Amino acid sequence: MYKPQLRDVQKARQRIGSVVEHTPLAPNVALSEQYAATILLKREDLQRVRSYKIRGAYNKIASLTKPQLAAGVVCASAGNHAQGVAFACSALNIRGAIFMPAPTPNQKVKQVKMFGKGSIEIILAGDTFDDAYACAVKYCEEHKSTFIHPFNDEKVIEGQATVGLDILNDAAQHIDYLFVPIGGGGLAAGVGSVFKAISPDTKIIGVEPVGAASMKAALDAGSIVTLTEIDTFADGVAVRRVGELTFDICKETLDDIVLVPEGKICSTILQLYNESAIVVEPAGGITISALDFYRDRIKGKTVACVVSGSNNDITRLEEIKERSLLYEGLKHYFVIRFPQRAGALREFLDHVLGPSDDITHFEYKKKHSREKGPVVIGIELRQKEDFEGLIARMKERGIVYEYLNEKPDLFQFLL
Repeated sequence: MYKPQLRDVQKARQRIGSVVEHTPLAPNVALSEQYAATILLKREDLQRVRSYKIRGAYNKIASLTKPQLAAGVVCASAGNHAQGVAFACSALNIRGAIFMPAPTPNQKVKQVKMFGKGSIEIILAGDTFDDAYACAVKYCEEHKSTFIHPFNDEKVIEGQATVGLDILNDAAQHIDYLFVPIGGGGLAAGVGSVFKAISPDTKIIGVEPVGAASMKAALDAGSIVTLTEIDTFADGVAVRRVGELTFDICKETLDDIVLVPEGKICSTILQLYNESAIVVEPAGGITISALDFYRDRIKGKTVACVVSGSNNDITRLEEIKERSLLYEGLKHYFVIRFPQRAGALREFLDHVLGPSDDITHFEYKKKHSREKGPVVIGIELRQKEDFEGLIARMKERGIVYEYLNEKPDLFQFLL
């Protein structure tokens, strides 16, 4: 079984040293006070391409032979891996073909072009990552190019493992817990291997989103599984199937896996921005989100969290705020059928809503005879404890309602 060796990780560190930023391992005062622990953030969001992915991509591409470099490289990605490959192609002056799903936001396409600086060709193919991946593999076969896998590759894993060397070299004290995000598992496999070799007493905690927990599913099953459905919100760690190499390594190096709800990640993104002026993408905030689930165990300990990236699209801000409010119990949606009499809506506003409750969504679901049709209402609360009073007043007034937060299928259909 393949296992990253320290000598190979050290070689990778030398190989990528000229292009990779030595990102800080920075203590965070607000988080340290919140958890009564020493919280250190490994700021990979400050990399040149704003994520750690440049490490593995550059290490892999720079390790290729001259004939392989001459034939060019190919990858499939709609995110950080594509940017890492694009940067490596430009830095090494080689040709690259990057396959991205056709619905990829234009902002991401422009970002990849910017890092590629004319050395890459972007090919939009298919509607999903799987479609783009299949096209990329076929292109590789036809052009005898080298495929740069985002995680299931030895050189990619060794490149990502250099994050672990940086953390251990920069830490002024022993690290009791290390929280690392898991998508396909390349970062966790690499960093976990380094820590087990140099700091075996450190507990390695992998973190996945609830909606895309492919490594947890594989470890529970004892073999790799393919998830039929995933929530792609935290796109940097939303993977249907982990790698064969990464699975074999992670089952030996991980001490635990924490699953974090996507709404909790959104709350963390907002907290980091408001309290520490740190902008992260969902995958970048997931390790910090996991601290809540380890609060008792990390008290008084030294904890490192890998902040993996900051490639966040500002157009997602409203979705992030919405998911956060839903998770925190501060926003609630109902389908309400008001009594068919004059003044029913006014009575709801005056006697059902609390003094600090706010209607943020109001929509009739019928185009005709609206006064007889159901209404979808979104209500935002100042504190989650106000919810019980709201429900009690609705029942007291005989309001006929259906609560949508607990019915995700209906929720998605109506909103």
